Amino acid sequence: MHWIAPAKINLFLKVLRKRTDGYHDIFSLLQKITLYDELIFSPRPERVVLNCPGTDLPANDSNLVVRAAKAIFAHCKYPYGIEITLVKKIPVAAGLGGGSSDAAATLMALNKICSFKLRKNELIRIGAKIGTDVPFFIFGNAALASGIGDKLKHLRNLPQLDILLIKPNIELSTKRVYENLNLRLTMGKNNYSIPQFLTLGDIVRGLHNNLESVSLKIYPELTDLKKMLLRSGALGALMSGSGPTVFGIFKNGKEAKKALEVIEKEVSGQTLVFLAKSL
Repeated sequence: MHWIAPAKINLFLKVLRKRTDGYHDIFSLLQKITLYDELIFSPRPERVVLNCPGTDLPANDSNLVVRAAKAIFAHCKYPYGIEITLVKKIPVAAGLGGGSSDAAATLMALNKICSFKLRKNELIRIGAKIGTDVPFFIFGNAALASGIGDKLKHLRNLPQLDILLIKPNIELSTKRVYENLNLRLTMGKNNYSIPQFLTLGDIVRGLHNNLESVSLKIYPELTDLKKMLLRSGALGALMSGSGPTVFGIFKNGKEAKKALEVIEKEVSGQTLVFLAKSL
């Protein structure tokens, strides 16, 4: 069986406070996009076997796909195994949630392949123990997330977005970004209002990520990429998650494609540029 795992962007991300358990309370608008990994599942008599062709990703318990497969098998007391081939197209460590999406896809696919018949809320509970973004990828295409990302609310009827993403050839540690966030600005009560996201203009005006200022200090060149997107016609631009991917939102697909052609000529060869739409 083949299963696709979409990437996500954060259209809005506010870190509210650091918790006593070391995690952070957040408030975020998450949106799946049409950039996918592909997973291929083949039943086998025993063990979880993962193949990641063309990558240097680990194929052991440090990979969220393996952890997800073992978690659902343990939960359902499944005595057999599975072989999984992961075809990576979502950049790794990019702020796009690829690993969490792969884990969520694994839970949903194995639930169907093995006829476990677990409900969505049961899959979400298993996924929450694997990674903070995993529940979202099981939950739906767009959601407001709060708590540590485990409290999710559906957002339907969002306008379709035409997006251009730029992933520079740099590494940005999520841990480092959070450690450098000035939490004195976010230690107040968890009071926030839910922005209105009814139109494309609402989305563009609401773009916000208070991790972005930290990442831009570490890698000032991310500012140049945002400016490049705006100069090429983006209505708004933002970093996704803890970065380093930045994205621009365009009026339509034609404008986004035109910007792609310009930006591909401007960036270095190892910088990745993608067109996508919201799901």
